Amino acid sequence: MKNTFGSDLSLTIFGESHGRAIGAVLDGMAAGVPVDEAFLAACMDKRRARGDGLSTPRVEADAVQFLSGVVNGHTTGTAIALMIENQNTRSGDYAKTADLLRPGHADYTAYAKYHGFQDARGGGHFSGRVTAALVAGGAIVLGALNRAGIDITTHIAECAGIADTRFSLDDAAALAAQVGTLASKPEGFAVLDAAVEEPMKTAIRTAGADGDSVGGMLETAILGLPAGIGEPYFDSVESEIAHLAFSVPAVKGIEFGNGFGFAGMRGSEANDAFRMTPEGCVVTATNHNAGINGGIANGMPVVFRTVVKPTPSIYKQQETVDYLAKKDAQLSIQGRHDPCIVPRAAIVQTCAAALAVGDLLTARYGERWMTHPTSFRKEDA
Repeated sequence: MKNTFGSDLSLTIFGESHGRAIGAVLDGMAAGVPVDEAFLAACMDKRRARGDGLSTPRVEADAVQFLSGVVNGHTTGTAIALMIENQNTRSGDYAKTADLLRPGHADYTAYAKYHGFQDARGGGHFSGRVTAALVAGGAIVLGALNRAGIDITTHIAECAGIADTRFSLDDAAALAAQVGTLASKPEGFAVLDAAVEEPMKTAIRTAGADGDSVGGMLETAILGLPAGIGEPYFDSVESEIAHLAFSVPAVKGIEFGNGFGFAGMRGSEANDAFRMTPEGCVVTATNHNAGINGGIANGMPVVFRTVVKPTPSIYKQQETVDYLAKKDAQLSIQGRHDPCIVPRAAIVQTCAAALAVGDLLTARYGERWMTHPTSFRKEDA
C-alpha cells in the first residue's frame, strides 16, 4: 500500500475520517523557506464545510498543527509533519449499515483489498476528509511557488449543468486578469461570472433537499511555469498533474487545453504557431495544447479541467449487497454528507497541482527554486 506522492518533493498522507486525526508528511523542502500560517489557514478555510446547505453539516475547525519541520515561521529542511484533529465525528451513524456496500463508494473495493480490517467509519481512509491533509501540505508548496512567480488558481467551471466563464486559453493577459479576479474573492465559492453563483448554489441546495447530489467540473490555470519542466514520458507535466488530480476522490476525468475537443479538429487548427516577442522570448500565438509539448512545459499557461462526479452518499434508498450475509439488500444511508463537493474541491485541486509542480521544479532546479525564488530561472538564460 502506498500513500506517498513525489520523487524529489514528496507528500505522505495518513489518517481516517473518524480517527483521532488526519495529517501529512512533506519531505524535500529546503531549509529557510517561509511558511505563512495565515495563508495556510486561508487555504484550509476554502475547503472547510460551513453547514450552510452547500456542504456537509459536519463542521471541523481544521486547525493545522506542525509537529516538526517548521520553527519560527520557516522550514528547518527536515521532514514537515503536520496534523489536523478530527473533532466532530458521529461514528454511530454508520453502525447499522456497516456491512451494506454503498453504491459509488469504495466499500466493496476496501473489502477486496483489506479483507475487512479497513476503518469503515465515515469512509475511513477513502473519505474526502483526508483531502484536508493534502491541502495543508500542498498550501506550503503553493506559498513557495507564489514567491517563485508561479500562480495556480482553480474555479468552478460547471456545477449541476450550470457553466461559468472558461479561462481564456489564447489570451495570456486576459487569463492573468481572470486569475486576479478569483484571488480577490473572500470565500471559497470560486466563479468568474457572478451571475452563475446563486443558480449554482440553488441547484446544490435543491439536490440536497431531494436527498440527492450533483457534480461538476473544475478548471485550473498555472501561470509562470518555466519552459523545460517535465519529462517526455512517465514524468511528463500531464502525467504528474493527472496523478495528483485522480488522487482527489470523485475526480473521474481530465483534459488539458482543448482536450477532447482535439478529436474534431484538424492539425492545422490544433497546432499552436510559434513567434518571438520583442524581448526575445518564444511564445505561441494560441494555446490549444495548454502550455505543454512532448510532456514538457513550453512557458505558456498550463490549463486543465477535471470532471467531479456527484457525491455518492445520497439519502435516497438504493439497491446494494449485504457483504457479510452475501445477499441483496436495500440501503438508506445515514450520516452527514455534501450534496456537492465541487466548491470545496477547488482548493484541493489547486494544492494538488502545486505538489505536482513543486516536484517537477525540484527535479530540474533542486532546492534553488525555493531558496532563490527570484533568480533560479537565470540558469535557463
